[in-house]
Amino acid sequence: MARPDPARFAALGLIIGVTEDHESLSDQIGQDALDGLEPAQRARAQRLATTTLRHLARADGVLKPHLRRKPSADIMALLRLATVELLQEGQAPHGVVDAAVTLAKSAGPKTSSFSGLVNAVLRKVSVETEAWAKQPAPEMPGWLRGRVMAAYGKRTAQLIETAHLAGAPTDLSVKSDSAKWAETLGAELLPTGSMRLPAQGKITDLPGFESGDWWVQDAAAALPAKLLAPAPGARVLDLCAAPGGKTLQLAAMGAQVTALDISGPRLERLVENLERTGLAADIVAADALNWQPDAPFDAILLDAPCSATGTIRRHPDLPFVKNSATIKPLFALQADLLDRAIGWLKPGGTLVYATCSLLPEEGEAQIKAALERHADLSITPPDLAGIDPDWITPEGGLRLRPDFWADRGGMDGFYMARLQRLA
Repeated sequence: MARPDPARFAALGLIIGVTEDHESLSDQIGQDALDGLEPAQRARAQRLATTTLRHLARADGVLKPHLRRKPSADIMALLRLATVELLQEGQAPHGVVDAAVTLAKSAGPKTSSFSGLVNAVLRKVSVETEAWAKQPAPEMPGWLRGRVMAAYGKRTAQLIETAHLAGAPTDLSVKSDSAKWAETLGAELLPTGSMRLPAQGKITDLPGFESGDWWVQDAAAALPAKLLAPAPGARVLDLCAAPGGKTLQLAAMGAQVTALDISGPRLERLVENLERTGLAADIVAADALNWQPDAPFDAILLDAPCSATGTIRRHPDLPFVKNSATIKPLFALQADLLDRAIGWLKPGGTLVYATCSLLPEEGEAQIKAALERHADLSITPPDLAGIDPDWITPEGGLRLRPDFWADRGGMDGFYMARLQRLA
């Protein structure tokens, strides 16, 4: 019997882990789900799983006419993976079908008996290019779609779903001389100053990576630090800092940065990036709800724990692993962190609150409530280069959505607001 392709086998495990066990891709990979694979196989397995999850509802739409009843979760995941390989990636039918049949036969008696069905269905699916093209963008799960439609309307929700399907390009933040590095890398220099790569290759092989001249960071995620804009030498707290893109920005601005996060392993990535870029920050592994600084800060950036619903275009597993029950406790945590951070701010100091969320409960509503709780706070509307005035909200925050810059490849969904404490 032919041996199953290791990358496809691993991708299948990741897909099942997300759809059946509701474990995120990052959690599975962190728990050694891809151990034993060569680096190229690991990358391919992760790409196959991510692409399949992004197009899963479309795959189901094409598969449904060819299935009298839905098979077991293992076989369904296999069919979905192969359908995406065939119709989205345009892989050769013979190779994909043979690989899927081999996977079915090798996974044990329960799946082996379905190898004939896998073969027959996928041969029919392989010619369904027109049906594939007609499949709509997958809808967000009901708990999220309802909230998004209530906030922005049905048409905007559909535009966001289209942006999710398109995926996310790779953006970079640069220590200095963005124009030079944009030319060197053949990247687009975005209106807000980030660089967008034309195609996603192996990031570590690109010029400037080893020398630490830039780091990967979505254009939207780069704006909170720019909104804070600390003066050189200012004492700045990056609260909930890992994996560290904002810490790098603040350090590159010349600030004296304290980077605090509850996760030691995530802070290890930040330490690695500081070493690579030659930048410096004080690293603190602690729970912000218990930690206390020695002295107040000139400026604080709070990138609060949130639903991460603004990042679905790059994390298509998120709709499968989160629900209303998992996000509601975050609302209280965000308010608590805001209150603690405000207490650590010098009179006259600046605080930027940010969440990579589409939900007003995690953005606009948090800021309105914080202003009501703290009479010594005021909000300063953003004046950043490259932002559209329509993105500024009535209370003076900045609301970003995945459907913005659609012709350029979109951006992550974000909310951010700049608060000033009275002197």
